[in-house]
Amino acid sequence: GTSLGISPAMIPPPGTIEGALKGGFNPQGSGIGCLKGLPFRWLNLDALCKLMLPGHTITRIKYFTALVSARPNDPQQPVRHETYLRALRTLPHAEIVLGHYLTHTVTMPVANPATGTPKFIKVLKTEEKGSDVNLAVSLVHDAHRNLFDAAVVISNDSDLAGAVRIVRSELKKVVGVLNPQQRASRTLAKEATFLKQIRQGVLGASQFNNPLTDANGTFHKPATW
Repeated sequence: GTSLGISPAMIPPPGTIEGALKGGFNPQGSGIGCLKGLPFRWLNLDALCKLMLPGHTITRIKYFTALVSARPNDPQQPVRHETYLRALRTLPHAEIVLGHYLTHTVTMPVANPATGTPKFIKVLKTEEKGSDVNLAVSLVHDAHRNLFDAAVVISNDSDLAGAVRIVRSELKKVVGVLNPQQRASRTLAKEATFLKQIRQGVLGASQFNNPLTDANGTFHKPATW
């Protein structure tokens, strides 16, 4: 709502900013964040930060994610993900920090089970582990080392609120949040110095070139993107 809006005066004056992107904004994912159903997965994070924070110097971008595995219904998923990570590696100040995925069997209730059918079924549940912790630790550690004037977290994960609060209140650093989802987490927003919503127009203007070239040759955006 509008209660989460910010005054332009809250955004820090031009200086050095470190951006931290949580894997929950992973363009490889389906139905995640503001990329759900949109043709903007070929996202250039440096361009995005520069458009969202004009006049600032982006000193480092850390992308927190985990390598995905092939699924029976989508065997090309790891190829698309690795292609995107390859694109990120063309950015001179981008760093990829990997967590991992954990898959396990859980029992879940069936929605509206028919008479005489089981009320519970076993399903495979895959969860990304480590990315939120890695981001939180990195944010606090880099603030202690005085590596930035301001940090920006691109996430809507309320679990990051504690780290944001420590860096802002104890270490006296500016910490902004760029929200990638339609509704901002109030828990996270209230701890941040400022909050900005990422709009579709900015996403569209923040795409990598296609094709791209690195030390290993030329490569293209995944065809389904």
